[in-house]
Amino acid sequence: MVFAVVAGIVIAAACGLRAFLPLLVLGLAARAGWVELDPRAQGLTGNLSLLALGIATVLEIAADKIPVVDHALDVIGTFVRPAAAWLGASALFHGWPAPWGALVSLSLATLALGVHAVKAKLRLGTTAVTLGHGNPVVSSLEDVAALAMTLMAVLLPILGLILLVLLLIVVLRRRSRPAV
Repeated sequence: MVFAVVAGIVIAAACGLRAFLPLLVLGLAARAGWVELDPRAQGLTGNLSLLALGIATVLEIAADKIPVVDHALDVIGTFVRPAAAWLGASALFHGWPAPWGALVSLSLATLALGVHAVKAKLRLGTTAVTLGHGNPVVSSLEDVAALAMTLMAVLLPILGLILLVLLLIVVLRRRSRPAV
């Protein structure tokens, strides 16, 4: 159960950056037998689900590289990313008695919303400083971070949580520094 919670935390944080990439990796990992999903989430491993998640992932990643479109995705992501985090986290809580898995998943959806809010604020700052030209670079870094976090959630959840905490400390320290 501890590993499921840790993996759920890391998946939720990754969903705060990219909605569909973590679900795609989770579905592929379950299909490969690397992770066991709750029976109610086995649909993530189906051919149509993986195809739809693959297409959605490619579209989300590509569209996020286009200035102005990336901000529209952030608006939509305010609703989609917490839902993706809920689905991803709840998929990992197999065997949990009701209603605990759903409640923990719901709380992790708020984590995704928080990560998304920080990301969106950072993106607004990047837009202001670079007139949008730096956004594709930031977006590519978000892609790498979301993929790395998701792979760690599946393969090495404790390491993923440690790295997530370290990243959070770095971000909070940068935010608490006075402006020069």
